[in-house]
Amino acid sequence: MKGRFCKVKLKAYFEKMKGGPRTLARKPLSEIFWAWTGGFAGIYAVWWLNRYMGIQGDANLFLIGSFGASAVLIYGVPMGELSQPRNLVGGHVISALVGVIAYTLFPDHPALASALAVSTAIAAMMITNTTHPPGGATALIAVIGGASVHELGLMYAFSPVLIGVLIMLLVAVIVNNFSSNKNRHYPKYWI
Repeated sequence: MKGRFCKVKLKAYFEKMKGGPRTLARKPLSEIFWAWTGGFAGIYAVWWLNRYMGIQGDANLFLIGSFGASAVLIYGVPMGELSQPRNLVGGHVISALVGVIAYTLFPDHPALASALAVSTAIAAMMITNTTHPPGGATALIAVIGGASVHELGLMYAFSPVLIGVLIMLLVAVIVNNFSSNKNRHYPKYWI
């Protein structure tokens, strides 16, 4: 009986991996235009602020890789649950803090610090209802970002992370509301 039970459980487990029918359709060109415009303006604004205001010298630390993934969400899928301001800002800042702490605890063990940073960032975002997938990358960057990131310590969470996401948020609010599509607006909610 136990062997049959295991087979049934195992079969049910693998059945989950089949997936379902594809439901995604290509977005209209107008939506693609607004997503492109937001992505360009948001990333360029972050670069510009850093470069021309000299916030962090020539390093341009403001352009952390996870901002590219956030751009896809907040400009390409502005109505998505994980794209909303609470998720964007909270997810990045919480994850940055977690990443810095993980690196501080295990500076000589990058694999351990990386795994701890990402997994704890996931849990922290879920606990605080601020899940934003690029936050996992923000936590990882705090560990693997090198000396220029490590020297910032906890300031990494505020500059470049907080300032950068606030710039991208401002651009998202402006650009996403230019669309004539009444179903495309941003944000869907603030808190």
